[in-house]
Amino acid sequence: MTGKLAVVFGGSGFVGRNVVRELARRGWRVRVAVRRPHHAQFLRPMGAVGQIQLKQCNVRHAPSVADALTDADAVINLVGILYQSGSQRFDTVQAAGAATVARLAAEAGVTNFVHMSAIGADAKGESDYARTKGEAERAVMEAIPSAVIIRPSIVFGTEDEFFNKFASMAGISPALPLIGGGKTKFQPVYVDDVADAICEALVRPEAAGQIYEIGGPRVYTFRELMELMLSETGQKRILLPVPFPVASLMGLGGEIAGWAPFVEPPLTRDQVKLLKHDNVVGERARALSDLGVEAQTVESILPSYMVRYRRYGQFAEHAA
Repeated sequence: MTGKLAVVFGGSGFVGRNVVRELARRGWRVRVAVRRPHHAQFLRPMGAVGQIQLKQCNVRHAPSVADALTDADAVINLVGILYQSGSQRFDTVQAAGAATVARLAAEAGVTNFVHMSAIGADAKGESDYARTKGEAERAVMEAIPSAVIIRPSIVFGTEDEFFNKFASMAGISPALPLIGGGKTKFQPVYVDDVADAICEALVRPEAAGQIYEIGGPRVYTFRELMELMLSETGQKRILLPVPFPVASLMGLGGEIAGWAPFVEPPLTRDQVKLLKHDNVVGERARALSDLGVEAQTVESILPSYMVRYRRYGQFAEHAA
């Protein structure tokens, strides 16, 4: 793909930075469209000199999107939020934002388009997160029928917001909540595998117009993931089952706390709604293997970054 330009919206995020690195490794020129380019300078060394460009862009501002799409050969939209804050709303960022990127990409003649959604995306979904993800998928496919939709389960890796979040909580709390009893099922997928899948989707003709649900090689309950995390960090904490109605009240409290500037809500009511449904790859869905990617296991990756939470770091096993 030497010489071709891929425009990545949301390229400075957890998944985005890994996608940018992989695109550069594969020889693409990469333009990263982000709201705050000065916070994304760390991306430049991931490629050769001049290979990675940074472009100021906000998906809620159509002219900036159109400008970022200039001369694009391929487009990847990774923009998404886990909770609402200020002007960052599910409807405007995930639904309308994706629609704007896809519409303007189509007008620019781009047919090679990959959109990252999520397992459980449903335009008629109960949660606002799932609903807007579903609306985004519909808008993307209407604008560009050849677009590829990637739906991952929870994504893990060194900078993830799942295992790191709960390991941090375990460092200050004697107990961790198991929403709904911890029975919800997940199929965690390694961030490098997600990046590989997205890059493969750009170059495989058979991927055009398809939806892929991607997850790791094993399904876990939420309780099992917490037990695995605690085992790797060497922490002993109470895993406290919390019924969904009580969790919703906790979510309301989290939202109120999130009104403070720069405070991330530990839990929201919308996230509680998501936890009522399993997050695993469908039996008949096109999966990671259909894109030629072999999934790596949680057990093989998690120890490499959970070590920071051990009381004695990498020497924890040898401590008295």
